[in-house]
Amino acid sequence: MAVASRSSQSFFVLHFSSLSITILLCSFLLSPLPTAAFASSGVRVEGLESRPRNLYPEILRDEAVARLRQLGEVSDADGYLERTFLSPASVKAGNLIRQWMEEAGLRTWIDYMGNVHGRVEGRNESAEALLIGSHLDTVVDAGIFDGSLGIISALAALKVLNSNGKLQAVRRPIEVIAFSDEEGVRFQSTFLGSAAVAGILPASALHISDKSGVTVEDVLKDSSLDITEENLLKVKYEPRSVWGYVEVHIEQGPVLEHTGFPLAVVKGIAGQTRLKVTVRGSQGHAGTVPMSMRQDPMPAAAEGIVLLESLCKCPEEFLSYDGHCKSISLKSLSSSLVCTVGEITTWPSASNVIPGQVTFTIDLRTIDDMGREAVIYEFSNRMHQICDQRSVSCTIERKHDANAVLCDTELSMRLKSAAYSAVTRLTGEIQDEVPVLMSGAGHDAMAMSHLTKVGMLFVRCRGGVSHSPEENVLDEDVWTSGLAVLSFIETQL
Repeated sequence: MAVASRSSQSFFVLHFSSLSITILLCSFLLSPLPTAAFASSGVRVEGLESRPRNLYPEILRDEAVARLRQLGEVSDADGYLERTFLSPASVKAGNLIRQWMEEAGLRTWIDYMGNVHGRVEGRNESAEALLIGSHLDTVVDAGIFDGSLGIISALAALKVLNSNGKLQAVRRPIEVIAFSDEEGVRFQSTFLGSAAVAGILPASALHISDKSGVTVEDVLKDSSLDITEENLLKVKYEPRSVWGYVEVHIEQGPVLEHTGFPLAVVKGIAGQTRLKVTVRGSQGHAGTVPMSMRQDPMPAAAEGIVLLESLCKCPEEFLSYDGHCKSISLKSLSSSLVCTVGEITTWPSASNVIPGQVTFTIDLRTIDDMGREAVIYEFSNRMHQICDQRSVSCTIERKHDANAVLCDTELSMRLKSAAYSAVTRLTGEIQDEVPVLMSGAGHDAMAMSHLTKVGMLFVRCRGGVSHSPEENVLDEDVWTSGLAVLSFIETQL
């Protein structure tokens, strides 16, 4: 993979000259959509049957859907979708995305952390840049829309502008970034790609290893990316060169489908902490060590996991109004706190052996950062007490921290207007307002908020199912998300 020099990677944001509404309406007339598509949504659909046949470019619908499905077939596994940080499938997906960026009229490169960039200079290349992006990596046994939708919808919108001869006339540069790692599956350290761009990824991250002992640095060098601490700094964008960051993402929850609206504006993103708890005891024979003499780490781990569930279900029963948690935090925790133990491992992991070590992970999220710290403090104290009572030891490592992020008010207003415009183009007059939601899931926008103001749009997904092959987005909603990005660019730049 070729790596551009930092001097050629300066940030750009795009100012689009205003497009005539008359031209837009003539160029982008839409075909009738089945009224049933929005029948349960509360979105009022009027006059669709009387509208002309589809004259709108297929880029935002058929091509975007086809590309999402094509990316969904690029996997390291047989029978399910898996693309982790710079795996062979991720490299292949990045090359595909780079090809599509070039087809949309963008100049492309891959940086030292494997992020794929595409940009258009515009008429003023020294202007602050608008960045639009999402991630190309996936979880294990993933769906095809998480991450990919945000990349494809942005490229589709830019390809429309390119096909209309408008792309090179934009007033400021625009850059689309496909981030190499957001999920953190391989190295248990999320946002490797976007954190590097935002300048918050420490050099020590290069030495994090996966379960096979392979480090981040090893993986990058295997992909011909000459990563060094000095080159890592070259990935960082200067804040003064960036105007803002926008991300389109599936909701990964059921709220939008319940309201019936295809798009929502994101008000903010919950803070997140990932912990690794290791409990160590005495390994022994399952048949010969009396129960009263055992130092078994498994019951201690189990007790800690049940404690965590109780703490997160009813934080008010565990936390008091003191220096660690104020009353306002308890109120926000009761509505937004979620805790998950997603992985448990034992050693030596044999049915006839008392394990010597048990390790489990914790994923803890809430919109209240102070409350999140209070929960971690309380859990840690009680977990150590459990271990002391059972004559085992435990360590609790913080593997990832991200504070809650509030989206920029001005960006959110413009995205809300763009979402309204997109749905109107598809359905005619609509009666409902664009919903405003909080995100319980983490996104690259969390890392990018350290660099610039951020804004997000959610796209509804069936049943709110995500991180699963059952993940599904209607073709019309893929279309709507592309229209929203296009409307955002047209009206505010």
